[in-house]
Amino acid sequence: MTVLLAHISDLHLDGSERATRRAGRVMDYLRALPRPVDALLVTGDIADHGEEAEYAEAASLLTASFPVLTCPGNHDARPAYRKALLGEAPDQGPVNRIHHIAGTAVLMCDSTIPGRDEGRLDAETLDWIGTQLTGLPRDTPALIAFHQPPVELHHPLPDSCRLEQPGQLAGLLEAHPQVVAVLTGHAHTAAASTFAARPLIVGPAVTWTLRMPWEGDRPADRDQPPGLAFHVLGDDGRLTTHYRVVL
Repeated sequence: MTVLLAHISDLHLDGSERATRRAGRVMDYLRALPRPVDALLVTGDIADHGEEAEYAEAASLLTASFPVLTCPGNHDARPAYRKALLGEAPDQGPVNRIHHIAGTAVLMCDSTIPGRDEGRLDAETLDWIGTQLTGLPRDTPALIAFHQPPVELHHPLPDSCRLEQPGQLAGLLEAHPQVVAVLTGHAHTAAASTFAARPLIVGPAVTWTLRMPWEGDRPADRDQPPGLAFHVLGDDGRLTTHYRVVL
């Protein structure tokens, strides 16, 4: 079965008209597609300040007929995220969820370190990933999503706060060949690389786009329209990604 997933990241909702308008444009575009996506993945920095009101707005904006799967980023705060976005009791533990979408397992993982911009998959999360993957039938494809990329992207801003100790995840993936790809956000630029012999796909940001060093000195390009990715997982297990901007 072919699976169609949309992927957005870094909404940075802060109560401003600009942030709300940009996120709303992306969601309106996705809701109006002639063929609905099977799910939308949101890879972190949903809120800008980690406040309950920002997550309440996110819950409203992200309402759709298709499943919306989220994970936190470094701007997010776990207790408020759980309470206002997930409707759960506030808690400081990592927010990890597995979703089964059209025969594919999607693991939305918490790579945040409270109070820091760098990421790390802690022991609890790594154990959780291993348990979830071990429990899957071997013919079930899986995608792993979290916030901070585990590789260099060749810009000093995201590279200064990427995922720490990525070798721990790489070692885990070696034992689980059903993992098709790793999906992240955080960098504010659409990018593609490899990690642990798998595709690494970085979703573009909704709020602003990273200007690469060869494009100029000002890193935050706020004039670019919000972006999104479409991931198509085919019957042959191949992942194909298409990027779009929403004018």
